[in-house]
Amino acid sequence: MSFSMKEIRRTLSQLTGASSDFDPLLNLIGNAHFVLIGEASHGTHEFYATRAEVTRRLITEKGFNAVAVEADWPDAYRINRFVRGISDDAESIDALGDFKRFPTWMWRNADVLGFVGWLREYNDRISGDDQKVGFYGLDLYSLYTSIEKVIGYLDKVDPEAAKRARYRYACFEHYGEDTQAYGYSATFGLTETCEKEVISQLIDFRRKAAEYASRDGHIPPGEAFFAEQNARLIANAERYYRSMFSGRVSSWNLRDQHMTETLFTLADHLRRRARRDAKVVVWEHNSHLGDARA
Repeated sequence: MSFSMKEIRRTLSQLTGASSDFDPLLNLIGNAHFVLIGEASHGTHEFYATRAEVTRRLITEKGFNAVAVEADWPDAYRINRFVRGISDDAESIDALGDFKRFPTWMWRNADVLGFVGWLREYNDRISGDDQKVGFYGLDLYSLYTSIEKVIGYLDKVDPEAAKRARYRYACFEHYGEDTQAYGYSATFGLTETCEKEVISQLIDFRRKAAEYASRDGHIPPGEAFFAEQNARLIANAERYYRSMFSGRVSSWNLRDQHMTETLFTLADHLRRRARRDAKVVVWEHNSHLGDARA
């Protein structure tokens, strides 16, 4: 099917810099609970600035209460703590400090910095932590960082469980935080996999999840959920790195499956916490949005 330029022009909206430029888009979004905003390339200013502008309107005009991005869960959660006013970071730039994995410029840039500062100011005008807008990561590349976060959390709430977690996660110590070395060795039988250990740890954590959540009054709210998602990430990342050497298709699909599961788990958590349906803006590369199966 071919279209004439005249027909194509009828579907376009010119961007003039006016505040009303995105009115047609917001009308099209209507009452949707998920809005997926892509980008053709990581780090491009024009994509990032436009995405931030649309997201601000979705938050202020349509009640969206979370931004979920193509970033690692623990790194983005530092921003989440900052924008909700429950971190030790004094400035927005400090909250970006955990983005150390290449490409750091994907999130440590002026456009993200400006949006994070705006979101903190917006949240500061809202009373009640459960009504504030959060910022979350969906990706799974943070295996070793997530291990640190799980153990760090358990050290505070359940020291005996922390000992068991250290023992299980010690399975990865031989690889010096080289996840691809682990994946290669495990795939080709050069060493035993850590699959049993990470699954056992996830099951162990989930058995006590409700008990841990009830202790959030003694530590910042949501920390039990944060730690449990790190434990789930570790299990999925272990599987992902093993799949890298058995075929690119399977590893790609595992990564997108993890991000989708994280999005829906996050939405359910926010629904229960805020006592209303979650509305989430997703920032990802175009290749991960829509039906991205390889």
